[in-house]
Amino acid sequence: MSETKTDKRDLPPAAQRALAEAEARRAEAEAVELPKELGGRDGPEPVRYGDWEKKGIAIDF
Repeated sequence: MSETKTDKRDLPPAAQRALAEAEARRAEAEAVELPKELGGRDGPEPVRYGDWEKKGIAIDF
């Protein structure tokens, strides 16, 4: 399902502002650079998945 510009025009002004704010927050979140993780797992932030240890040793604390 794709949304066209005409669909956004049909929304009330408050909804249009909310969409604009959400888009700005997403752009800001993408621009954030996380510091290099030393000694941790490769890939996404491990705390999100409850993975705080590596070979039995607590990491990133």
